[in-house]
Amino acid sequence: MHFYVKLGAAALLASAVAVPAAWAGETLDRVMSTKTLTMSSDPEYPPQSFLNDKNEMDGFDVDVGKEIAKRMGAELKIVTPGWDIITAGSWGGRWDMSVGSMTPTKKRAEVLDFPAVYYYTPAAFAVHKDSDMDSLDDLNGKVIGSCGGCTYDAYLMKDLEIDAEGAPPFEYEVEAGEIKTYETDTHAFDDLALGDGARLDAVFSALPTIQEAIKKGGYPMKVIGKPAFYEPLSVATDKGDPEFDAKIAEVVAAMKSDGTLKKLSEKWYGVDLTTVQ
Repeated sequence: MHFYVKLGAAALLASAVAVPAAWAGETLDRVMSTKTLTMSSDPEYPPQSFLNDKNEMDGFDVDVGKEIAKRMGAELKIVTPGWDIITAGSWGGRWDMSVGSMTPTKKRAEVLDFPAVYYYTPAAFAVHKDSDMDSLDDLNGKVIGSCGGCTYDAYLMKDLEIDAEGAPPFEYEVEAGEIKTYETDTHAFDDLALGDGARLDAVFSALPTIQEAIKKGGYPMKVIGKPAFYEPLSVATDKGDPEFDAKIAEVVAAMKSDGTLKKLSEKWYGVDLTTVQ
């Protein structure tokens, strides 16, 4: 598995020129001619994406990316830029799409396109297993950790806008006393694991990510309350190539209709998250 792609002179030139579009509409042509589809991913976001014991990228998002590439007749290559770099847009051809469990918010839509929602995930709060908190009301005024630049800290700051089709409405039910943000969810889990209230009182993340951390990572956490919201998660692309977006939408729609996405969701999560439960 290739994690980083060596850029040629043309790609370096494209990335150096400040253009708002992704290669001015040439993404689909490049992917189809080179038979290579490059995807950005996070190596520390299990079970969505992570490095397995063979030092290969694995997970639900990775499997979805592989299937998209397969159906486009291309080889999937993976790069791992920072989340803030991915969400900033203007990728300059360094990668073609992000299958990274990204929520299509209004702010992100200013610099990115979201051609296909491929699943929905509940956002949940977890506390240390020794905590006596057991409801969302107990979290008011507490120190809560989440990944920075994610929908979770946007929710905690009461600044979350999800306008994707099919997204259920939600209300702000938690008033954090302090919000601590981290580069990855795993780092927030690490701080909570130090003890109840040692650095954090709770963490806020995707429910499947929390469950995976408890089950396979051995983190001493427990989920409390009901999900705060359900977020639609979409393939993201750079602006500038509606033909590429249409192709991605077509492929993901086929994966939904033939049950492939459902099977992948059940493989990694044990449940079908491709529809709102």
